[in-house]
Amino acid sequence: MIDLPATVLTITISAYWFCVGVMIVRVRRRHRKHSGVVPEQRLEQLMWLVWVPLVVAWIALPYLAARSTAPWTIPQFAREPAYHALRWAAVSAGLLCLGLSIECWVRMGENWRMAVTPGETTELVTGGLYAHIRHPIYALSVVLMLCSAVVVPTAPMVIVAAIHVALMIVKARNEERFLLRAHGDRYARYCARTGRFFPRLGVGAFDRDRPR
Repeated sequence: MIDLPATVLTITISAYWFCVGVMIVRVRRRHRKHSGVVPEQRLEQLMWLVWVPLVVAWIALPYLAARSTAPWTIPQFAREPAYHALRWAAVSAGLLCLGLSIECWVRMGENWRMAVTPGETTELVTGGLYAHIRHPIYALSVVLMLCSAVVVPTAPMVIVAAIHVALMIVKARNEERFLLRAHGDRYARYCARTGRFFPRLGVGAFDRDRPR
């Protein structure tokens, strides 16, 4: 029996990374080189060694769970009515994350990059979600991953989610250091009024360390 929440989640995650692929092709065609697509920084190169298999696992685990393939199948507790309703809520939140991510990608347009590009300065995008959050795409990616762990509450998915969240934090901080050097005081002022992953209502756990 096919598990419907895991099936919808698989489609959502696949659509997310298909959109990323489209963005990569656009950058590649515009610049005729791998700048902004293939990481040039040593840190990001090391991160990619983890990220590529992690993305494969992120897509594969819900797919395997949807097909009830042991040992990847949905745990019995997740099939109880109360948790099943929570799974559908997480699926809905994941679809919302996909829609908002697409809006962010469209807003970034030609300024979107997959990786930090030393020697290249893109325009600062500060409209839409960017008016309140410095990294809305990463924040939405984290939420989508957490939704994935709710829909597929297996040990492998929880491990994948934990690694993904850690990588998002490291990548966001690395980009902030790069952008601060590239844009100087303008970016510093932008950081002062925005949160890293959440709107700056106060100094949160993710925002205590300013980019330096």
